[in-house]
Amino acid sequence: MDMQYQLKSGAYYLYDMREAPSAATGERRFKLKTDTVAIAFDQHTGEVHQHGTPSRITSWANHTRRRLRASGAVQAANDIVVVSGPLPVDELNKCLWISGYCRRMFSRLSSLPHGKLQRSGSAQSDSFRRAA
Repeated sequence: MDMQYQLKSGAYYLYDMREAPSAATGERRFKLKTDTVAIAFDQHTGEVHQHGTPSRITSWANHTRRRLRASGAVQAANDIVVVSGPLPVDELNKCLWISGYCRRMFSRLSSLPHGKLQRSGSAQSDSFRRAA
């Protein structure tokens, strides 16, 4: 659970939770900020290969597939899957934390909610109660 995505102001932030928060601000430095996120994984095992910005992950996957095919590992090249878009943060984090979870997420991809339209739960219900 060292790496963790958080959604703030419509952007995905990646944090390394091993790093201590700043003494001055109380915030951790983010490793990545992006509007959409991509994750590359093995279709059969669900093992995460790479995650980050869609352009970088797509480039990595294309290069890796070419290299694998050139070495004769056609099936391994075909097994690399890239999923990108506004994915739910909890699903992204489960992919990072639970071995093989990406395979399960991929099978439910069409039914997952839009990642940036998630409700934060109690914070929204508290503000709704105060407004009423």
